[in-house]
Formats: sequence, structure tokens, C-alpha cells
Amino acid sequence: MNINASLFLQAVVFAILVWFTMTYVWPPIMKALDERAQKIADGLAAADKAKSELSSANKRVEAELATSRTETAARLAEAERRGQSMVEEAKAKATEEGNKIIAAAKVEAQQQSNRAREVLREQVAALAVKGAEQILRREVNATVHADLLGRLKTEL
Repeated sequence: MNINASLFLQAVVFAILVWFTMTYVWPPIMKALDERAQKIADGLAAADKAKSELSSANKRVEAELATSRTETAARLAEAERRGQSMVEEAKAKATEEGNKIIAAAKVEAQQQSNRAREVLREQVAALAVKGAEQILRREVNATVHADLLGRLKTEL
């Protein structure tokens, strides 16, 4: 075989191979590559969108956290103020109750003191009568001398 004919035949076979590849093989490969490129582009767009959504979500979260911190600080301040108010109110009530107890104790002490004085007056009167009986060596009638004993009680 001649080299020219062999070269020509190889060129024809190569041309048929190129035509076959361009007609039947190349379009599905290009279609697959285009689909893959589209999927990649869609994925990148979705990633960018998700990134922007994440960024906006982070901003919202930060804003909510700041609001929550502010509200929490306000609530804590209010609770502390209420606590101080309750403590002051309890102190005032305790002072008032203590004053009432002290006043009642003073009244009770005064009453007991008066009762003790009255009992002491009666005892002194009884002792005075007994002493007078012994001095006079005769019995003194308490009912007859009730007026005298009453004056003696008031003097004591």
C-alpha cells in the first residue's frame, strides 16, 4: 500500500470519527457539562443567598439579644427596687409593731405596778391594823373603821 493512500484513508477515517464524535458523543457530554455548570451556579447562588440570610438572621438575633438584655436589666432593676421597697416596708411595719409592743408592755407594766401598789397598800393597811390591835391590845373592827382604813390606803 502506498503511504499517500494510507494517509488519505487515515484522514477519511479521522474525519468520520470527528463527525461521529461531534454528532453523537459531543452533545451529551456538553449537555452534562452544562447541567453540571448550572448545578454549580445554582449551588453557589443558593450558598450566597443562605450566607446573606444567615447574616440577616445573625443581625436579628443580635438585635433580639440586645433587646432581651435591656429588658432583663430593666426587670432586674425593677425587682431590686421592689425588693428594697419591700424591705423598707417590712422595716416600717416591724418598727410600728415594735412600738405597739413596747407601748402595750409599758401599759401592762403600769397596770402591774398599780396592782402591786394596791396590794401593797392593802397589806400595809392590814399590818397597820394588826399593829394597832397589838398596841391597843384589843381587837379593832374592820367594818367599823372602813373609812379610816380607806383614808389610810389613799395616804399610802
